[in-house]
Amino acid sequence: MLTSQDTTIKNVMVIDDTFIDRFIVEQLIVKTGFAKNVISKNGAKDALYYLELNAENPEMLPQIIFLDIRMPEMDGFGFLERFELLPAFVKENCTIFMLSSSLNPDDLERARTNKYVNRFLSKPLDREKLKDITMEFAIH
Repeated sequence: MLTSQDTTIKNVMVIDDTFIDRFIVEQLIVKTGFAKNVISKNGAKDALYYLELNAENPEMLPQIIFLDIRMPEMDGFGFLERFELLPAFVKENCTIFMLSSSLNPDDLERARTNKYVNRFLSKPLDREKLKDITMEFAIH
């Protein structure tokens, strides 16, 4: 288990419209010490607004974004389309993991082929998945 001193990840953003799913991910991040801060957003538009607002402030940007696919108003793929329009600094410094319970092969393929998606993770997020991500970030 990581401690907050071990982690190099400062900010993580969780984008999920389902309160309980968002809460579980937040609690897991906090309990494992995966990141120092959790930025929680209940929709893609709210998350994009946050990223736009903080595009010039690297201290406020998330290094990792856990993005749900199925959300009302704007889904995860709509978020990715708008994410592409953000300043290069934001795109270069935010790593996106799609986090979804969807088993739709089209969703998996769209996530896999999107240049902004690092990896597709199936819900629920767990300690082992966070450990894998931590190892990946430690290498870079």
